[in-house]
Amino acid sequence: MATSSILTGQFVHIEQTPASIGERLMAQLIDWTVQAVYLSGMIYLEANYLTKLFAASSDLEVLFIFLVVIFPTLFYGLLCELFFGGQTVGKRLLKMRVVKTDGSTPGIGAYLMRWMFMLIDGPTMSGLGVLVMVFNKSNQRIGDLAAGTLVVKEKSYRKLQVSLDEFEPFSRNYRPAYPAAENLSLEQVSLIDQTLSLKDDDPRIHALARQVRQTLDIAHAHETDDKAFLWHIKRDYQYYALEEL
Repeated sequence: MATSSILTGQFVHIEQTPASIGERLMAQLIDWTVQAVYLSGMIYLEANYLTKLFAASSDLEVLFIFLVVIFPTLFYGLLCELFFGGQTVGKRLLKMRVVKTDGSTPGIGAYLMRWMFMLIDGPTMSGLGVLVMVFNKSNQRIGDLAAGTLVVKEKSYRKLQVSLDEFEPFSRNYRPAYPAAENLSLEQVSLIDQTLSLKDDDPRIHALARQVRQTLDIAHAHETDDKAFLWHIKRDYQYYALEEL
């Protein structure tokens, strides 16, 4: 299985290897077993002991059955992933977890989307999710594709701080000339980097330099050359990014 490498906006590398189809199926079988054991146990408890306890109030018994028996069983996957960092019992035992495709932690919306699509991905639709995983290089089921998530192996999910070797070396006495460069987004810096690869007389260099000055409210630049100005902005951004690591 190929390992994907991601560079985040904070210049942190995230390496992750998608869990195999076999591992995901095994984790799902474990989770179904946990659900079945819990449900069977609660039904036995309710039938043999709690019926007498709730004899005076059938409404209370119905509420108990819904909140303690049906609700945890039905929402098992959603609740586990939401409260245990993308892991169910099966995923934890097999050392896997759910993450966003960019390496970040999913939100409640992503977890909810994955849970809803289990109706399609699971046995009710003849395991359609497995078929989709077979033809997906990241082994994502339909719910993963819809939620922008994937299941990765924990041992390969690593965050590696970027070393100074990945940038042009900074001298010890380097001082940024444009503090406002810290407020740029990774996409904006990427655009600057792409523009710097253009020929010196390309009008897009001058247009972008004007836009950067306007966006960062830089009234007077230290450089008269627009390309040199953009290069300095990029270097200052890198300086502040490395300070945060």
